[in-house]
Amino acid sequence: MNLVFFSILDTIKSYFQENPLPSIISEEELDSNFIIQGIINLQKAIEGLSGQDSIAAAHVVLLAAGVTIFLGVAGEAFFKKTGIPDIAFLMILGVIIGPVLGIIQPDVVIEVVPYFAALALIIIMFDGGLNLDLRNMVKTAHFAIILAILGFAVSMMIVTLLAHYGLGWELLDSILLSSIVGGSSSIIVFGLVRQLRVSEETRSMLSFESALTDILSTIIAFIMFQAVLSGYFDVDLLGVTFGKAVAVGLLLGLGVGIPWMYVTTKLSNAQHSYMLTLGILFVLYFMARSFGESGALTALVFGLMLGNRRRISRYLKFKLPEISTDDTMHNQLTFLVRSFFFVFVGLLASFGRIEFLIFGIVAAVLVYLGRVIVTKTTLTMRFSLLDRKVTSVMIPRGLAAAVLATFPITLGLPNGDVYPQIVFFVIMASVIITTIGLGTAKKIPPPDNVEGGYVQNEKKI
Repeated sequence: MNLVFFSILDTIKSYFQENPLPSIISEEELDSNFIIQGIINLQKAIEGLSGQDSIAAAHVVLLAAGVTIFLGVAGEAFFKKTGIPDIAFLMILGVIIGPVLGIIQPDVVIEVVPYFAALALIIIMFDGGLNLDLRNMVKTAHFAIILAILGFAVSMMIVTLLAHYGLGWELLDSILLSSIVGGSSSIIVFGLVRQLRVSEETRSMLSFESALTDILSTIIAFIMFQAVLSGYFDVDLLGVTFGKAVAVGLLLGLGVGIPWMYVTTKLSNAQHSYMLTLGILFVLYFMARSFGESGALTALVFGLMLGNRRRISRYLKFKLPEISTDDTMHNQLTFLVRSFFFVFVGLLASFGRIEFLIFGIVAAVLVYLGRVIVTKTTLTMRFSLLDRKVTSVMIPRGLAAAVLATFPITLGLPNGDVYPQIVFFVIMASVIITTIGLGTAKKIPPPDNVEGGYVQNEKKI
């Protein structure tokens, strides 16, 4: 694309050099050299945007950041009006400022992946825990666990077969790719379920399920990284690693979360109480990674403790003073991280090979069909048609997939640069399918006298 711009500008510049301006315009009024110099400056500007350096000037990057914030706010308002998520718009913005204009180059994105991914992971998982109702989560935990395990397994099987036979990949590489895109994105699901008319039980079920699949993706993908590097897959290692991650996450999340929910009541009027909580969260992430856990489960459990401190304090038989929590700062931080993350995903896009686009679309469609089967198998008639429809289309891929897709590059795996390209199209296609599905779900009314649609007693319908 840039070559086309440069050839056009060279043609225009040559024309003015060979053909003086008409005599009707005097040289005092307009010098043709001024036009030529302007064209040269325009060429230099385009070169600056198109990748002579790895990143554009600071003011250009800040402009992109400002546009991201405006688009994020507008996207949220648009979502509330229409029910269409803002995710696709932010990802497309990332494509524009990355692959299209070259304001930020892929090598810069790869360099900041570990830092931005860690921040996004812990903030979003913490936010998800804060907004999970423990009572409703326990009530539907068995549905969430079954959905997570079956949905993840079906997705892995579909993508593995598609990559192995469709792209001709080795089996271990195919399994690695399937583990990366195996689970739904907690970032997207947490945001979507808050705006839907489904029941509180279904909100908790889908949020908990997406958090579980993020954790499954992270654990299994790292096991597969080792398997691809060594050329050998150890089944025993899967069980040991998974058990260790769960134990560490629960131990740190509960061990620090329970005392800290009491400390927060003492700091409720402190000027920097939220920043102290954020600092503890960062320390917990460091400890989780040091002990072999990704930090996702630790952040989720820690947020769950703080978000349900009233209920937990009654269970543990200790009294908490009445406090009024101002979560404005947390909401703003979560908004910023979420908005910039999806732009970040767009920056990773590449359009070099059409078969990756086809693969992403086909994989997302097949995963959706598998999800429909899993939903019909798992959810009973206690869930209304509205709840079942929303559950069946909730397949968006996001943070875990985008982050994990970058590790093959840093680890030096064969075809490592291919993973982000494929994962980008899978994310986009799955988001579009989810958006369309939720649009059709809006036409389904909830049952009479039952808010949201979760049917406690079928006789009420």
